[in-house]
Amino acid sequence: MDTLFARLVVLESSAALILGLVLLWRRGVPAYVSAFTWQSIVLAATAATVGWFGHHGELYVVAALLVLVKGIAIPRLLGRMERRFATQRELAPYVNTATSLVVAGLLVLFGHAVMRPVVAASELPTRAAMPLAMGLVLVSLFVVVSRKKALTQVVGFLMLENGIALLALLGAYGVPLLVELGVFLDALMGFLVMQIFVYRIQETFETIDVDQLDRLRH
Repeated sequence: MDTLFARLVVLESSAALILGLVLLWRRGVPAYVSAFTWQSIVLAATAATVGWFGHHGELYVVAALLVLVKGIAIPRLLGRMERRFATQRELAPYVNTATSLVVAGLLVLFGHAVMRPVVAASELPTRAAMPLAMGLVLVSLFVVVSRKKALTQVVGFLMLENGIALLALLGAYGVPLLVELGVFLDALMGFLVMQIFVYRIQETFETIDVDQLDRLRH
């Protein structure tokens, strides 16, 4: 039973990481929104899996909230933003696609190296998937700092939060419902603030390229 559980969480964590890489090799915002949506659904499935095998009933509530908030509500808001900025695509990021994928691979390896002592010391059946979650955190952080478009950075931030949630879920073998509700509220408020930020950039500079913020220095 533990072997099946371990394989499932590794499979789900691998899928979440792969979906995080979409932001590095695709250019269109619809692909980013779709990747985030499916990643959130995978995260919800992981929460349900841990809840089932770990007998944590509150994780079913967490899984349902993940689907409702991150799988439906936030993607709809992102879709509205994408339709408004339909011509704004990530055409010239700070780091090109090929280099970004190489860096992402190195970050995943670094995540494995960092988590190796934790995995060795842990006896949890979810320990094998923790390096993948750390890899997702590092890759999402790289997306935030290597992309120019504010909307891409917003999606990167949301995926970073997904990675942190996944790591907490695997490392703590389930997260208390009250803690998860607090995280949901923080993520939602952060997203709303960033949404306002993106609209203000568009209104001021007629673009969502954060490079234009340099003009404020002059």
